Amino acid sequence: MSIYKEILGDRFDQLHPKLQQRYLIEEGSPFHGKGIMQEIKGGPVWLLPLFRIGIRWKLLFPERGQAVPFTVTNRFQIGKDGERQIHWERIFHFPKNKRFFNALMSLDKERPLVKDYLGEPAIVYSDLVVEVTDKQGLRIQSKDQRLVIGKFEVPLPYPFQGLATVYEGYDELRDVYTIHVRVRNPLIGHLFSYKGEFVQDA
Repeated sequence: MSIYKEILGDRFDQLHPKLQQRYLIEEGSPFHGKGIMQEIKGGPVWLLPLFRIGIRWKLLFPERGQAVPFTVTNRFQIGKDGERQIHWERIFHFPKNKRFFNALMSLDKERPLVKDYLGEPAIVYSDLVVEVTDKQGLRIQSKDQRLVIGKFEVPLPYPFQGLATVYEGYDELRDVYTIHVRVRNPLIGHLFSYKGEFVQDA
């Protein structure tokens, strides 16, 4: 069973049918999408060095722009301990560079929530709360975060966290998936965001 269907339970059926199809990511059934990010925005200019460093971990990048081609691949895999995982590969195709925003998600049945390891190798961990919106969409919000240093994970104080809110939906009139991601810091405010649309790429 898909980790997203398991975490949502009966609420999974409240998603738009196309989103149900998209998030039934199991062994042998990856999802490939391609589209356009209408806009990619960043925060204060003085944070750009941090975003440049993030390129190394396929997590952050300094480029910003409009009408940026975008691809996403979600693939099921089994971790070393037998844990079911979903690998996220998000690629932004800028004119001169290809930038990544990658992650590895798995299920924490006890709490329950989705565990999100960001970057390759992972450098940030975040708890994710997954919900269905009243418009048959999906809302994902990050909660507690930790800095990943090798085998160690150090809790990040709230003022230093980059808290993400993700909205994904389906536009029936245009027959496209819609995506809006916003990352903010409690002290600085807006850090990073992108908004766009995509279709399934068989």
